[in-house]
Amino acid sequence: MAPDPISKLPDVGTTIFTVMSALAQEHGAINLSQGFPDFDGPAALLERVQYYLTHGFNQYPPMAGAAALREAVAAKVRDLYGARVDAAEEVTITAGATEGLFCAIAATVRAGDEVIVFDPAYDSYEPVVRLQGASTVHVPLRAEAGFAVDWQLVADAVSPRTRMMIINTPHNPTGAVWSRQDIDALREVVAGTDMLLLADEVYEHIVFDQAQHQSMCRYEDLLARSFVVSSFGKTYHVTGWKVGYCVAPAALTNEFRKIHQFVNFTVNTPVQLGLADFLAGHPQHHLQLGDFYQAKRDLFCSLLRGSRFGLEPSGGTYFQLLNYGSLSGEADTELARRWTREIKIASIPISVFYRDPGELTQPFLRFCFAKDDATLSHAAEVLCSL
Repeated sequence: MAPDPISKLPDVGTTIFTVMSALAQEHGAINLSQGFPDFDGPAALLERVQYYLTHGFNQYPPMAGAAALREAVAAKVRDLYGARVDAAEEVTITAGATEGLFCAIAATVRAGDEVIVFDPAYDSYEPVVRLQGASTVHVPLRAEAGFAVDWQLVADAVSPRTRMMIINTPHNPTGAVWSRQDIDALREVVAGTDMLLLADEVYEHIVFDQAQHQSMCRYEDLLARSFVVSSFGKTYHVTGWKVGYCVAPAALTNEFRKIHQFVNFTVNTPVQLGLADFLAGHPQHHLQLGDFYQAKRDLFCSLLRGSRFGLEPSGGTYFQLLNYGSLSGEADTELARRWTREIKIASIPISVFYRDPGELTQPFLRFCFAKDDATLSHAAEVLCSL
């Protein structure tokens, strides 16, 4: 008889994204739950990857990533944010942003440390912190104020054990976007500490209404203590490729790569080289991405104006929260499942991203609008009929 495993994460189950996508497939529902487009990446990008796939570029690239892609990332960071980072020593290509987040935490967080996260917090953060023998300190965002940060609560959460703060802007699942005032407040909190920052910036190019993405790369003092993680999958509509990157100072990158080399070692060569070509040759794609998704946000929101949902248009990402309080008093976890079965629309309940779901004072479901316009129109028609 095989011994029972001794779980390091006994209370962790399958992610809500996997659960809801599987339920959508089972019931033939429109999947507005998990965050992926229902359209393909740019044709020119697919062509470049195909070229490298069929022209002998199928062996290991360097552990840190193909030089051409790291150089393209460094150039983008310089052009967008004014930061001059060393492609060889400060940029690492990862197997998606999730691996980048894991490696940054595993490389620097020690047993007994504390890591500050903002609730609702993306669900991959806390399990990785716990695997290091550390703990998360949860600071709730202010739902009544568009999920803004209460910086006094943050300051109160800092202790001598605080090792890291995880920042996520634009924010998944709420779509909230940090302002320059948030940056100023962050500076005050970290001043005089050795706290590290882990910036989850996978939606960096999907910011709306002329707002500016507040990357840690914009601020030399903050970048000096930061791991900045982003995603090619989100930017180029190719989430299934699972390719991202991490920008960090050389000393932090050195520690990051010690973990990366034993988690994934490296990322597939043809995709890296194709991304490098496309990033260098088609910068207009990421520069226009905000406008592209804002049009989809505006369409989805306009189609829902006659509905019974409450909504404030998302500030970024490709997610829109809908307040269903006038439709149902059910818990969001139950309602999301029921609507997937009955009305064939799958969404994500956001209470699952809270340590204490009671901190969520309003009833929301999250809907992904990275979909074809016809899909959004059909989904909105169903939602308006409720």
